[in-house]
Amino acid sequence: MRSIICLLAFLIRIILSQTVIPPSTWNFTYPWPVHHYPLTNQRLNLSMAYMDIQPSSTATSTIVLLHGKNFCGATWEDTARRLLAHNYRVVIPDQIGFCKSSKPPSYQFSLQQLASNTKSLLDALKIPQAKILGHSMGGMLATRFALTYPNTTSHLILTNPIGLEDWKALGVPWRAIDLLYADELKTNYTTVRKYQQATYYVNTWKEEYDVWVNMLVSLYRSGEEGMAFAYDMALTTDAVLTQPVVYEFGLVKAKTLLLIGTKDNTAIGKAWSPPEVQAKLGNYSVLGKETAGKIPGADLVEFEDLGHTPQMQESERYHAALFEWLDRVG
Repeated sequence: MRSIICLLAFLIRIILSQTVIPPSTWNFTYPWPVHHYPLTNQRLNLSMAYMDIQPSSTATSTIVLLHGKNFCGATWEDTARRLLAHNYRVVIPDQIGFCKSSKPPSYQFSLQQLASNTKSLLDALKIPQAKILGHSMGGMLATRFALTYPNTTSHLILTNPIGLEDWKALGVPWRAIDLLYADELKTNYTTVRKYQQATYYVNTWKEEYDVWVNMLVSLYRSGEEGMAFAYDMALTTDAVLTQPVVYEFGLVKAKTLLLIGTKDNTAIGKAWSPPEVQAKLGNYSVLGKETAGKIPGADLVEFEDLGHTPQMQESERYHAALFEWLDRVG
């Protein structure tokens, strides 16, 4: 009897330890239906939002689009529509902590964990192999995914990825998560637009970009969920700052394409670094070439007049380069 009671007590503790984190209630409209994949890790029951869009005829292959830190699955709409027209099945997840996925109040964010979550989703969708396209933080995550799951990754496409250098090794000081969280809470329309105009669109601006500014600001302003999102963004910043992939590019086995806007100057930690460190960071006119040289057989396309988001700033040129490569390498 005593052993049965102990077993029941143990089971109750296990059940109670698995906190349920509900799906997002954030109401930004996505271009296709949003599905929710339940997964459990770190003693949390979570919901991972994703879009799974099928072409009108039989799909030739599947491509997974990974968003950046200041982006959501919805920001891939233009690229996804073009891929659908080329008969690709397109899967677009929102990572845990982001956008329409669960936002845990405490989570050990790592590129490895996000890659594992993404692989679990693909397994649930019965997708054994796919092309992985990542932008910004999504490019850093795509690299980690390709390194961890080489048999799942047939092609790796990196659009202005972060993580092409080791910021801490270059002198960026570590910043406490509480301070990062305080930084995130200061986010507003003015700060987001100023940053995007200087980094994403190279000091140009079109009214159509406002939708993405307002999308991001609305996340931060969504009550308790917005507070959790801000904290998760602080945790994510710490993760990408302290988990470099730059030393492992030579181990990538997938066919790889880098699409680089060379006027990009993105670098995690630049804002709180000394001027002499800031001057060394985020030189994508150099970083793109260096990275292509490290990845075996990688192809590089540079856009010398574009910034961090070439797929948005000059959609036609970006997608022409993307499809030329996809058609050529098969």
